[in-house]
Amino acid sequence: MDAALKALAEPRRREILRLVWSEELPAAQIAARFGDVTRSAVSQHLAVLRQADLVVERRDGTRRLYRADHAQMDRLRRFLDEYWTTSLHRLQDLAESAEREKQQSDRQQSDRQQSDRQQSDTQQKGTTDG
Repeated sequence: MDAALKALAEPRRREILRLVWSEELPAAQIAARFGDVTRSAVSQHLAVLRQADLVVERRDGTRRLYRADHAQMDRLRRFLDEYWTTSLHRLQDLAESAEREKQQSDRQQSDRQQSDRQQSDTQQKGTTDG
């Protein structure tokens, strides 16, 4: 998964993946969509995506055709969903724990204040009785 996440960190690679998501495209056609990038650079991006198993390469004579590997993308999505869900559960546990501690602290503070008032009342009563 690390290779896939690192590959997707680069915006051009994400754009290449979008291009080949629903159709198989030759490398030359992919490169033509990027006027500001050399064909060699696009080939390097394709190689990174292929090594991360995010795209599949098929040869047709001298042409190389690329398409997204939907099965690998599904695995990546499940991984991220699980990671996200686990993180959310951890965050929920921390929030609930913090809330319990706050409630306990509030109760203790309230108990101390009530005890202090009772002591003060007792002292004032003793002063007036005396």
